[in-house]
Amino acid sequence: MITLNSLRDNKGARVARVRVGRGIGSGLGKTSGKGQKGQKARTGVSIKGFEGGQMPLGRRLPKRGFKSRFVSKHVIINIGRLQQAVVDGVLDVKSPVTYDILAEKGLVRGGFKGIRLLAGGSLNSSLTIEVMSFSGKAKELVEAQGGKLVVTAPVHNEEAKVVTKTSKTVSKSKKKNV
Repeated sequence: MITLNSLRDNKGARVARVRVGRGIGSGLGKTSGKGQKGQKARTGVSIKGFEGGQMPLGRRLPKRGFKSRFVSKHVIINIGRLQQAVVDGVLDVKSPVTYDILAEKGLVRGGFKGIRLLAGGSLNSSLTIEVMSFSGKAKELVEAQGGKLVVTAPVHNEEAKVVTKTSKTVSKSKKKNV
């Protein structure tokens, strides 16, 4: 039978915190388990990645590859997918096909800057398509149906367009006056 005075936590459920530096008899007195002197015995010190005098792992491993900051991120779409969207009534043949329209209709994911058109599938409609790039075969297929490809330039950095010479000269003059 369980009574209120017999209720107990499981063994090891509550552990008292260790109070270091409370005398030699506690086992963690004097240096509080930190050894003898030195940088690591002090508070607020972390030497991340330091391996003694040995060459750290991050510098021992070979470096491979390169990621350009200026890669234009475009979504790849095949001609057959555009034709299917026209057949389904999602795209209008009369209006130009842009990345924004494709993203709005749910044909491509967001987060890209434009379209790269490839020749997968067939095309039976005359479309005007705004693209960042295209394959030669895709261009032939679009133009064979009386369509047109309009190449738009990728925008690498929006902030670069905002900065003008006048704003640079103002910031220089402020530095001189200070």
